Amino acid sequence: MGNALRFLCGHCCKPTEAGDSYSLGPHGVSAATVGVSALARDLLHFEITSQVPEGLGKHVVSSKKAQANWYRKLLEAWKEAKPPPKTPEEAARLVIQTLKRHQKADVEGLLAFYGLPLPPTLIQVSTGIPTSLPEGVKFEMPTLPVDAKAVADGDTITVYVSTTDPRESAYVPREVQTATVQRSKARAERNYGKADALHKKIVEAGYRLVF
Repeated sequence: MGNALRFLCGHCCKPTEAGDSYSLGPHGVSAATVGVSALARDLLHFEITSQVPEGLGKHVVSSKKAQANWYRKLLEAWKEAKPPPKTPEEAARLVIQTLKRHQKADVEGLLAFYGLPLPPTLIQVSTGIPTSLPEGVKFEMPTLPVDAKAVADGDTITVYVSTTDPRESAYVPREVQTATVQRSKARAERNYGKADALHKKIVEAGYRLVF
């Protein structure tokens, strides 16, 4: 059985200097709830001026021309959303869905810039225990979706268990949990060398990250 991690990192990207971000820097605040209104303000600012936030370039790898393309798409998606996103999770899903064909590092960097949840925190899984099971079923294992390719034959199956369930997270070694959180932060800071080293450490411990 394969091991997989899914953490509620919930960390926010705090600007390193005053004025680092058009939206967050001047306020000195990086809470995710503020990130939603900051994204909305930046989209309005882009609609008026066609300019993207100055500090964004420190969090993503693509050019300003590409960034302008993102904001053009996000602005259109935001206007079409009925109602528009109100929570960090809703805003993050809109960003991920709208920019799903773009580089992963750019999407994660944009989310981190606004302090919005990163992809691993957005996978919805039911972990509740049903009051009754169908006849003949003796046990239910709440998991992440199983890839059909992971079923090699009738005797082998790889199951990815959600570690947001306290019953499962209790079995994950502390050093693996720490490495996972540190890797997410390293990627948000574009320190890919450190992120790769931490990923290797996680894999060597027998675990995988599922996005």
